[in-house]
Amino acid sequence: MTLEITVLFVALTAIALVTAWTVLTGSPPTPTSPRVRRAMLACLPSRLPDGVIYELGAGWGGLSLELARRYPGISVVGIEVSPLPWLAARLRGVIQRRTNLLFRYGDFRKTDVSDAALVVCYLSAGVLADLKPKLEREMPAGALVLSSTFAVPGWRPVDTVTADDLYRSPIYLYEREVFEVMD
Repeated sequence: MTLEITVLFVALTAIALVTAWTVLTGSPPTPTSPRVRRAMLACLPSRLPDGVIYELGAGWGGLSLELARRYPGISVVGIEVSPLPWLAARLRGVIQRRTNLLFRYGDFRKTDVSDAALVVCYLSAGVLADLKPKLEREMPAGALVLSSTFAVPGWRPVDTVTADDLYRSPIYLYEREVFEVMD
């Protein structure tokens, strides 16, 4: 009986944590499906400019792990503000032993991305609109932004693909030089 109560308590606490941070951030920690992840990685060049890869809103860590595996010589930083997904991502990083991967707890809006080679995100249209001025201000020339499902308002992608998933999710790749070409 004690084991069942403990398991129930842990499960309810986990649900409460995810719900609370979903309400606070306005966005649930939604994992990127394997098909969308493959489509996102297929958009990227085999070599990236010098810098760091940032995943803004890293959630459960699956995409950051794939990026660290694909680009072993580049530092990958997954940033997550929701404690339970961040903890799960950290655990996955420890188990899979990616020396070029760091999961950081915190608000990605407060992260300086001036050293970015690539910024990856699966964020809502509203969050992307709020994030746009920061990326325009901080990102260096030649840096890339890869966005799943939602386009960055006012930016023209250099590449767009459609994932082979149930929703036919669009994937957008942007390059710093052409961020501000659309109005």
